[in-house]
Amino acid sequence: MRFKRSSILPGFWPAFAFALSYLSLLVLIPLSSVALTTASEGWGRAWRIITAPQVLASLRLSFGASLAAALINSVFGFLVAWVLARYQFPGKRLVDALVDLPFALPTAVAGITLAALYSETGWIGSVFAQAGIRVAYTPLGVLVALTFIGLPFVVRSVQPVLEDIEQEAEEAAASLGAGRGQTFRLVLFPLARPALLTGFALAFARGLGEYGSVVFISGNIPLRTEITPLLIITRLEQYDYAGAAAIALVMLAASLVLLFAINLLQWRTRRAMEAPGL
Repeated sequence: MRFKRSSILPGFWPAFAFALSYLSLLVLIPLSSVALTTASEGWGRAWRIITAPQVLASLRLSFGASLAAALINSVFGFLVAWVLARYQFPGKRLVDALVDLPFALPTAVAGITLAALYSETGWIGSVFAQAGIRVAYTPLGVLVALTFIGLPFVVRSVQPVLEDIEQEAEEAAASLGAGRGQTFRLVLFPLARPALLTGFALAFARGLGEYGSVVFISGNIPLRTEITPLLIITRLEQYDYAGAAAIALVMLAASLVLLFAINLLQWRTRRAMEAPGL
C-alpha cells in the first residue's frame, strides 16, 4: 500500500503564489517604478542626463572601483577564509569576529574612520604620503573603502565550504602523487569556486550601492571622486526624481547583466562538477 507523501508547505501553487507576491511587492514593483519614473519626462532627457560627463565619470569610478575591490577581496578573502577554516591559533575567535565588523559598523562611522586613518596626517596615510602616494580624497580611497566593506561577503561565503571539505579528498590526492599545488588547483579550488563566485558577486553588488563609507574618504570631487550613488542623492535633494531614476536605471541594468553573467558562470561550474567522471 502506497501512502501519499506529505509536505510541510500547503502545496506548490499556494507557496509559489505567496513567494511571487512577496517578491513582487519588495523587488519587482519598486524596480519597475524606476523605469516608469525615468520615462515620465521622456527618454530624450534621460539620455542627456546619463551621457553627461559628470555622470559617466561617476559610473566609471563606481563600477571600476567595485570590480577592483571585489577582485581584491576574492584573493585575500579566500586566504582569510582558508586560515580560519584550516588552522587553530591564539585569538582565532577574535579574528573571526573582526571579519564581521564591516557588517555591524555603521557606514558613516566606517567612512569617518577610514578618512582619518588614510588622510595625509593619519596613521596609515602619513606612511603612504612619505612614499608620494595619496589615499584619501582620491579614487584609491574609494577602492580602500569598498574593499573594507566587501571583505566579509567573500570570507563568509567561502569559509563554510572549506570547513566542509573532507580531509580524505586531500589525502587521496596525495596518495596518488599530487603535490600541494596540484591538490589545491585540481581538488580544493574547484570545490570552493562556486562559493568564491558568490562572494565576489555579493561584494561587487554591495560596492555598487555603497554610499556612507565612501563619501567621507572620496572627497566628492566632480569628475574625479564622485560615486554614482552620490549623484542620485544629489538629484533627489533637488527634487529631480526623474533624473535620479535615470541614473539609477543605468546602474540597475548594468548590475542585473553582470549578476546574471556571474550566476550563469556558477551554474556552468556546478554542472561541470556534477558531470559523470568528475
